[in-house]
Amino acid sequence: MTLLLASVRGPGEAEIAVARGADIIDLKDTSKGAFGAVTPDVVRTTLKTVGGRRPVSAVTGELAMEPQTLVAAAAAMADAGADYVKVALFPGPGRADCIRALSALARRSKIVGVMFADDGWDQALIPLMAESGFAGGMLDTAHKGGGNLLAHIDITTLSNLVDAFRAKGLLAGLAGSLEAPDIPRLLLLAPDILGFRSALCSGQDRTARIDAAAIDVIRALIPADLRGGTQQAARPAKVDYRLLAARGYSVDHRKDETADLIFVRDFVLPVRIGTYAREREKPQNVRFNVEVKVLRGGHAPEDMRDVFSYDIITDSIRMIVAQEHIGLVEMLAERIAAVVLTQPRVASAKVCVEKLDVGPGAVGVEIVRERPADTAQVHHLFGYGNAESDTKVGG
Repeated sequence: MTLLLASVRGPGEAEIAVARGADIIDLKDTSKGAFGAVTPDVVRTTLKTVGGRRPVSAVTGELAMEPQTLVAAAAAMADAGADYVKVALFPGPGRADCIRALSALARRSKIVGVMFADDGWDQALIPLMAESGFAGGMLDTAHKGGGNLLAHIDITTLSNLVDAFRAKGLLAGLAGSLEAPDIPRLLLLAPDILGFRSALCSGQDRTARIDAAAIDVIRALIPADLRGGTQQAARPAKVDYRLLAARGYSVDHRKDETADLIFVRDFVLPVRIGTYAREREKPQNVRFNVEVKVLRGGHAPEDMRDVFSYDIITDSIRMIVAQEHIGLVEMLAERIAAVVLTQPRVASAKVCVEKLDVGPGAVGVEIVRERPADTAQVHHLFGYGNAESDTKVGG
C-alpha cells in the first residue's frame, strides 16, 4: 500500500494528522524553508503526543553538503527518537561524500535521502544510498511556488525512478507541492510514500495550520493500509499491463443509465509499434481515443473524491508505450483497457488505437471491454471511511 505522509510543525498538528488517518507524521519547520528542521525538543514532544500510534520522521534542515555537519544534524534527530531521519541531498561536490558519511548512522537509524526535482536530482546516487544502508529515498521540490513535482519530471521518468529505488531495496517516496488531482496519477506508480504539506493546510498555504477537512480529502484518495505502519505494509504492487490484458473481462449486459462518460480524444504519441522489421527502426505516430463509462455517485461531484481523472488514461498510455516495443495495435489497446478497468468505479472502456504513418490514411483497431457492474464501486475513489472510525490506522 502507498502510505500518506503528513508534514507537521509540532505536537498540535501531529495530533490532528493522526486523528484524520495519516500514516507517517513528518516534522519540519515551514518558517525555515521547504526543508526547515524543528528542534530535537519538538521531536521528543511530538513523539510523546503521537505515543507510538504512527511512525515519526524528522528532516535535518537545508544544510550545506559538508559530511560532518550533515551527520551531526542527522544524529541529533535520531537521538531525539525520530523513526526516520530525512536528509536533504542538494547538488554539490560533497554530496556523495555526505551519503557515505551517513553509513555508520544508518546502521542504527532509518535514513531517507531526499533529492529535489528542481535542484539537481541524480538517479545515479540511488545505488550509493543503498550501499550506505539508507532505508529509502524521496523526490521532493526545493522551491515551493515554482511548480509541483509533475511540473518538473514527467510521469514515465518518475515511474523509472520508483523502479530504481525498488531495485535497490529502498522505500520510494514522492512529494513536492502535491495536490489532490496528482494522487490518482501517482498511485499508478505504486510509490511506498506520498508526502503532503500545502494540500493539508487551510487555503493550501503551507505556512498555515493543517486543516482536518483538507486532510480528509487527501486521505480518501489514497487506499488506507489498515494493517498499520510501514513495517507491516507490503510493497505496493505496480501495474503489469501485460498480465492484466491477458486475463480478459466478463461482459455485463445490464443497462448503464447511471454511468457518465469520461473521454480522451485525438491523443497522439510516438510509439515503438509494429511487426515489420522496418517498424523497429524508429517510433511512429499513434492516435488514441478512449471512452470510459464511470458509475455515477449519489450526489453532484464536489472534489477529486467524486470523479475519475482523465489523467489516469493519458498517464497509463504514456507508461505503457514507454516500456517496450509493442508488436500489435490490438495488444496495445488491450493493455490500455485492462489498466483503466482496474479503477474502482469504471464499468467499461472503449479504446481506439490508430497508426498514422503507414499510408495516406489511418489504420488501427477499436475494442470495447466491460466488467460486471457488481465489481465496479460507487463511492469516494477508495472509500476510506470517516476519520472517527479510522483513527487506529498504523496504531
